[in-house]
Amino acid sequence: MTQSTPKTPPQMPQPDASSDRTTHFGFQTVAEGEKAGLVHGVFTRVANRYDIMNDLMSVGIHRLWKDAMMDWLAPRPGQRLLDVAGGTGDIAFRFLKRARAATATVLDMTESMLVEGRKRADAEDMADRLGWIVGDAMALPFPDHSFDVYTISFGIRNVTRIPDALAEAYRVLRPGGRLMVLEFSHIPSPALQWAYDRYSFNVIPVMGQIVANDRDSYQYLVESIRKFPNQDAFADMIRAAGFGQVKYRNLSLGIAALHSGWKL
Repeated sequence: MTQSTPKTPPQMPQPDASSDRTTHFGFQTVAEGEKAGLVHGVFTRVANRYDIMNDLMSVGIHRLWKDAMMDWLAPRPGQRLLDVAGGTGDIAFRFLKRARAATATVLDMTESMLVEGRKRADAEDMADRLGWIVGDAMALPFPDHSFDVYTISFGIRNVTRIPDALAEAYRVLRPGGRLMVLEFSHIPSPALQWAYDRYSFNVIPVMGQIVANDRDSYQYLVESIRKFPNQDAFADMIRAAGFGQVKYRNLSLGIAALHSGWKL
C-alpha cells in the first residue's frame, strides 16, 4: 500500500479578517487561522532532531508509553490503522510489528516529518503495508468508514479545533472501530506537578537550543502541554464526538495519559 508523499506541503489556512475567533499557540493568543501555520513551522524546524529530542526529554520513557499504548490497543491481523500526526512513524511501526497482516497510513501536516520517517529502516521493511500522506487532522482525505483503528500520539494538543479532529476520527472509523489518543496530561498531585513544571520550563527549552538549535519551538511544546485539557475534560470531549466506552489510563503518574473510545 505504498503511497507517495506529495511534493509540496498542504496549504495552511490563512487568517480571516472577518472572524474574531482566537485560539492558543502555547501561552500566546492567536487568530484561529494562524495556528496551523505556526504549528507547521515548529515541526518543520525540529523534524530532523525530533526523535532524538523525544528520547532526551523523556529519558526514553516515551518508548514505554507507546508500548503501553500498543498493549491496550492489542493490534490484530488485517486491521487498517490511520495514525494522525504520525510524524516519523513510531506508532505505525509498532502497530505493524504486532499485526503482520495489518496496514497503516501515517498522516501528518508536516511533510518534513514524514520524510524523516521514510528514512528509517523500519519504513523500508514495511513499505508494502505502509503509506505516508500529508494532510490535516480536521479534514481527513479519506471516505467514511475507512479504518479499523485511529491513533494520534502527542499530536491532538496541536490541532486548532480539537472537536473537529475528533469528529473526523469518528467519521473515518468503521462501526466497531477504535480511537486511541496518547497525549501529555496533568499530574493529580500539585507537588509533583510543580516539580515537573520546573523541569519542563527550565530544562526542555535549553535542551532544544543545544540539540536542535531551536529554543522557541520547545518552549511552545512545553506551553502547549499546559493548555491541554485534563484527563476528565478530554474524555468528555471524546464522548461529545460520539464515542462510547470512553476510558483513560494515566502513565507515569499522569505526565501522559492514554484515552480510548469506540465507535459503537
